[in-house]
Amino acid sequence: MNILWDFDGTICNTYPAYASIFYETIQKRSSYEEVVKQLKVSFSYAFDYFQLTELEKEQFMQKNHDLKVEQLPPFQNIENVLQLANCNVIMTHKDRETVEKVLHHYNLAHYFTEIVTPENGFPRKPNPESYQYLHDKYHLTLAIGDRELDLIPAKKVGVATCMFQGNCQAADFSINDYLEFDHNWKQFLEKY
Repeated sequence: MNILWDFDGTICNTYPAYASIFYETIQKRSSYEEVVKQLKVSFSYAFDYFQLTELEKEQFMQKNHDLKVEQLPPFQNIENVLQLANCNVIMTHKDRETVEKVLHHYNLAHYFTEIVTPENGFPRKPNPESYQYLHDKYHLTLAIGDRELDLIPAKKVGVATCMFQGNCQAADFSINDYLEFDHNWKQFLEKY
């Protein structure tokens, strides 16, 4: 099994930290839950939704950049799933430096064969170019993400999909935590 992973909200539980600094940035003009919901769509979507000024955007991005790796922990039991795969790759909109720093800090970097970030020059998701590149190179079996945006390009290139902590039409199956994955991936392999 060769797995393509999203990073934020899929490998690492980053949204609590992002939501906290966003909530502070907008001076609590909305509920914390609404902030999380809109950030899960995308940062740029949340910027527009909450009508952030240029200064607020800059402040948020600086605070985001300054987050400590301890504020971006991996999800429980993720390592068990990483060990199941023959090959793990990442496609993320997060910058390479941060992704590598976090993965090294939590001793997860050695599980990943390749990491594709904005520095690679591919268009942003849901454009499927980066997924096609990774699929051609690694013959992917499954893509795991926490947003429909992560799964749409996988469907376009013919890779099965798993939604983490949510539901969407692009998902072949969904899980709420990585303990569930062991049972579901066996069923998935029997089905596909």
